[in-house]
Amino acid sequence: MITQSCKDSLGMISVNDFRGLEQIPSVMNELGVFSCSEVGDEHGQGPVASKQRRIIVANQLPIRGYRNEETKDWCFEFDKDSLVLQLKDGFPGNTEVWYVGMLKVDVEKEDQEEVAQLMFHKFRCVPVFLTVDQKNKYYHGFCKHYLWPLFHYMLPLSPSHGGVRFDKSLWEGYIVANQLFVNKVVEIYKPDEDSVWVHDYHLMVLPSILRRRYTRVQLGFFLHGPFPSSEIFRTIPVREQILRSLLNCDLIGFQTFDYARHFMSCCSRLLGIDYQCKRGYIGLDYFGKTINIKILPVGIHMGQLESDLNMEQTATLAKQLKEKFKGKVVMVGVDDLDMFKGISLKFSAMGRLLEMHPELIGSVVLVQIANPARSQGKDVQEVRFETSVIAQQINRKYGNEGYEPIVFINDPLSALEKAAYYAISECCVVNAVRDGMNLVSYKYTVCRQGSPVLDKALGINESDQRKSFLILSEFIGCSPSLSGAYRVNPWDVNAVADAMYVGIHMKDEEKHLRHEKHYNYISSHDVAFWARSFDQDLERACKEHYLKRYYNVGFGLNFRVAAVGKNFRMLTVETIVAAYNSTNSRLILLDYDGTMLPKSAVDKTPRNEVISILNCLCSDPKNTVFIVSGRGRDPLSKWFSPCEKLGISAEHGYFTRWTRDSRWETCSVAVGCDWKKTVEPVMEVYTATTDGSFIEHKESAIVWHYQDADPDFGSCQAKELLDHLESVLTNEPVVVKRGRQIVEVKPQGVSKGIVVEDLISTLRRNGKSPDFLFCIGDDRSDEDMFESIARLLDSPSLPPIAEVFACTVGHKPSKAKYYLDDTPAVIELLQGLATASAGPKVTHTLEEDV
Repeated sequence: MITQSCKDSLGMISVNDFRGLEQIPSVMNELGVFSCSEVGDEHGQGPVASKQRRIIVANQLPIRGYRNEETKDWCFEFDKDSLVLQLKDGFPGNTEVWYVGMLKVDVEKEDQEEVAQLMFHKFRCVPVFLTVDQKNKYYHGFCKHYLWPLFHYMLPLSPSHGGVRFDKSLWEGYIVANQLFVNKVVEIYKPDEDSVWVHDYHLMVLPSILRRRYTRVQLGFFLHGPFPSSEIFRTIPVREQILRSLLNCDLIGFQTFDYARHFMSCCSRLLGIDYQCKRGYIGLDYFGKTINIKILPVGIHMGQLESDLNMEQTATLAKQLKEKFKGKVVMVGVDDLDMFKGISLKFSAMGRLLEMHPELIGSVVLVQIANPARSQGKDVQEVRFETSVIAQQINRKYGNEGYEPIVFINDPLSALEKAAYYAISECCVVNAVRDGMNLVSYKYTVCRQGSPVLDKALGINESDQRKSFLILSEFIGCSPSLSGAYRVNPWDVNAVADAMYVGIHMKDEEKHLRHEKHYNYISSHDVAFWARSFDQDLERACKEHYLKRYYNVGFGLNFRVAAVGKNFRMLTVETIVAAYNSTNSRLILLDYDGTMLPKSAVDKTPRNEVISILNCLCSDPKNTVFIVSGRGRDPLSKWFSPCEKLGISAEHGYFTRWTRDSRWETCSVAVGCDWKKTVEPVMEVYTATTDGSFIEHKESAIVWHYQDADPDFGSCQAKELLDHLESVLTNEPVVVKRGRQIVEVKPQGVSKGIVVEDLISTLRRNGKSPDFLFCIGDDRSDEDMFESIARLLDSPSLPPIAEVFACTVGHKPSKAKYYLDDTPAVIELLQGLATASAGPKVTHTLEEDV
């Protein structure tokens, strides 16, 4: 039985203790050390002073627990090795941190309420309890045997290889578990005060569920493992639901740029969302919100590791190990026992080293420490068997009495024991074939830096140069950060063996320089730095939460939030018709593609309904109606030939006519087309080298389209084409513009915005100064119209326009003040205006065309 004094020394609290004690500290100043100054009142209400709050949501709580076999009481303590506990050091000093997650021990149902109360009041933890079936589906099923292998580039090509295949029941179990996590967050969440930080792939659909509950929640997500390339990720049947859920965060963090790039590539290929870099930050524009991307590898807790190194127990262990391996060069590896850590490849490299350099037999040792596997399954058993067999073979071949080239420690070791092994090892080998971050190399480097207590035990003088040597796989997240490491391809056994040989014989001076470089980086980029940087970026990403209005779009996990300006609102038929009826000189400007006709329509000819509405509007003597389009004048003339009084502005205003029978006018900035002789050959080169691209020839412009090309390659080629054309057209009176999946060259001074200014100016000269202006469009070129309208309204030198309705199609950021949802809504509104002009006789509907 554990005595009370023992519990006190361990910082443990039992359920029984909780019943009797009035005051037990809730948080810690230093890891593992309780602070009475931060204790709440006896009712567990927390400190009186107002504090900032962070809610950390992770698969597991930072709590260790066990059940006393004699008293049957549960005993708990903070797990000082837990990353989610350590990141607290990066938050401001007055921050109150709450944790939501599962306990690492299974608690019987009848004890769950009592344990939950203890967790809540004394640890600021909210446990999520899952049934055995829920946990098997969520964690052991979908997370560890489907997502985890897939994110590490192992496809389930057969039922016996590469994890389990997609199973809808496991996916549903994953969603259910994420919902249960959200329910626990909701229990403690304070809207407008708390920020929520979600961790890792176990909870990738949580953001959608939580965002639906709280539109303005400050929500960050960090993926600790790798994010696979789009070729791998696209094999997931629920890929879009996962992406859209993650995009409901304000900030998404990754360990390396490669992982972030893979995520952004998936967003581009699967959702058509492109990223942009602005002032050092990367963002994705998603339904009016900027989803920020953060790239920063996790660090270690320097204070905790340095404290371990200063303990007499660590020094004693290190001294014993140094004596045990006296006269030998020790290489160390510490890995989880799973298929991706490359332990068997590391052992094979050790065998190859001794085969190529037999003089090293007896003088070099590889100590491999295997951490317990985090999941259950056949794959773990296979890895354990394979590594053991290879180690035994090499030891039999090259070992002798008193010497084993591979010391395979397959039992759990404490942090102090691992630190002792790190401290006496000349080289650390991290040989994973795929891993998210892997902090073993960080811990090794800090341990090699030593401490006063450790140095004394090992006989190291303070003036002695510290040295270390790292052999790192190219496929782990920490590799880019440690530039002094010897990088290897873990699959190339000979190369790893050569790296081991280099590490054994490298001069101490060079080892010192490499060590110093690594230690300076690791000590300045610790876990507190990482958490502080993420927290600050999350706060920056959420600054505009209350400057916009939000609308819920979609169902289930396809749910997302559309953000618009506070003054941005839906245009109703009643609103515009009231203004329409009270005015006498009206200008109506209509975009065509995407506004009056769906973008997806194959037949671009306007429906009879549209022609009928346009004719009705044009027949009203108070109206001037124009189609303002980027299309050429020939197709527009053909399509709208039934509309005698309709004005058309083609190719963004390069050509304009006021009625069907009037002549086409060319804009005043019209120039010759000699520049096309320069542009066409350049675009043809890029078309020939970019599969899926094509050239569109207009009378006034040339457009290179790449919407059917590979998204990444097309975007890269578009950038190159833009730079190329700008360089060869420097002295030509044209502009080169990059739009959505296009690069366009057109004369300077041609835009839809200038069309608006010219039409209003002409009407005013003719004594028909408009008192009603309705302008609607759906894409970037239409924003030029909205911008010109805003500029005209702000000009004090121009006559005011009484009623102005600038309207975009769709929920998205716009310079317009109004929006309509889609093309049917546009037609409905125009029908309302036509009815107001002609009375109820205009009743031709879409159904009549069917």
